[in-house]
Amino acid sequence: MAVPRTTLRTVVAGDLATDVLLPEGSGPFPAVLVRTPYDRARHLAEARGWVRHGFAAVVQDVRGRFASAGEWRPYENETADGAATARWIRRQPWSDGRYVAAGASYAAHCALVLALEGPGEEPGTRPDAVIAAVPALGAAETAREPSGPERLLARAGWWAAHGDRRDSDDDALDKALATDPGLLTHLPLTRLPERLGRSLPSWAGLWRHRERGRLVSRAAHATVPLLAVGGHHDHFAEDTLALWRNWGGPSARLLLGPWGHGLVTAPGSDAGPAHRVALGALYARWAHRALASALTPGCHGAVALGGADLWLPAGGGGAEDPPAGEGVPRTQPLTMLAGSRFTADPERPVRSDDLAVPTGGVPDRCLLAGPPLPYPLDAVGPVRVRLRAGADTPSADWAVRLVALTPEGKGERLCVGVLRRRGPADGAFTVELGRIARRLPAGTRLRLEIAGHHFPAHARNPHTGDDPVTAERLLPSRREVAPESVTLTLTVLAPVSGSASAPPAASPSKPIDPAKEILR
Repeated sequence: MAVPRTTLRTVVAGDLATDVLLPEGSGPFPAVLVRTPYDRARHLAEARGWVRHGFAAVVQDVRGRFASAGEWRPYENETADGAATARWIRRQPWSDGRYVAAGASYAAHCALVLALEGPGEEPGTRPDAVIAAVPALGAAETAREPSGPERLLARAGWWAAHGDRRDSDDDALDKALATDPGLLTHLPLTRLPERLGRSLPSWAGLWRHRERGRLVSRAAHATVPLLAVGGHHDHFAEDTLALWRNWGGPSARLLLGPWGHGLVTAPGSDAGPAHRVALGALYARWAHRALASALTPGCHGAVALGGADLWLPAGGGGAEDPPAGEGVPRTQPLTMLAGSRFTADPERPVRSDDLAVPTGGVPDRCLLAGPPLPYPLDAVGPVRVRLRAGADTPSADWAVRLVALTPEGKGERLCVGVLRRRGPADGAFTVELGRIARRLPAGTRLRLEIAGHHFPAHARNPHTGDDPVTAERLLPSRREVAPESVTLTLTVLAPVSGSASAPPAASPSKPIDPAKEILR
């Protein structure tokens, strides 16, 4: 039976509900496969965009979600189900045998496993190219920081919205917090589903996932092109970069903008007009070039410089080499303001959603600041803090936050790192704060906060040595920081053109057109 072109039809590939939208013409066509837990109906506009560019769009609800049969078990069935769907696509009369696996967040995981593991490695199921945006690589990567601290707020929001249910309630956590603002403070955290009034049997099991890096380690064995897309303000930005830098396929492209997890729909305050990218059209153009083997080999891409309304090149280096757009490490001067001795009390934690600094009472953080910048500074690359400090409890988290203060005193968070250390002994250690790409105007002051908590973004360390997810008892933790030991290192480019009396640094990178860089 002929299928009317540009007409949506719903089929069942195995027992998974799948929408297919075809271009006009006799075909056959290359396909784009999007497998999603977020309701395939929400992807109709995206599917039509692919069709306008000559692709057959195939959008599928993953197992146990919305119209697909089975039980919803995050991250468990995607390799086998995706492989079965790929074989189904290649049997269809409208298919030319080629397909691109694409997706954002959890759907990026669904795309990546087809290229990197299990049945997806079979010639009949492996995609011909992969587009992975803000990738949620796995349960462990989404649940914890690399050193162990739990990403509480993001995971509670996701599980409240999507966990152990067929549909979604995107505002479930916000509604619950409106009723009970202290919802996330109740112990133990494993009982959160009871306070939400929902059955969430998989919630407790989430925190048992500790093995990180499976897909990134397998990325070196990839055999197809990759387009990795992320945001500087996305909590998976480091995973996006690691995936791109380790990709072993014939080409890898990176687009990293001043965006949050929603990409261009969630721009940061540092985004400018040049950072408004038509992602759908760019994806389609890249996919055509990838399928035609027309991309220049190697790692290339574009990184937005927030606050400057331009893009810089990112590429040419391997996993151990800095991207071409990064500068050189430079230590920033800091002066201790207060709190070389402070108390990290989980009953009164330093909050992730509040940049205000208390001026009285027992200090709850160590506070340092630098002088006003005498010239604009382009910070492009990793940020790290080295310090010597100690705690009097069996376990201690060290949450380090870097804030930019304008001459008017307005604060904006630049980056945060959280490190978990065991044992009460003093010692020297480094906290990685991730990467930034930001132009800091002259007159900006850098404020550095060293605390014991970053709540509710991260679960409170109870300081008892118990697992923060199952702990039922909290202890204050006395901390001491050696003021002279604190070193803040930014990776900076050469001074902005026209700046006076600035020390030498790396040569500034020439601004680029991000589309040309992605498509070259």
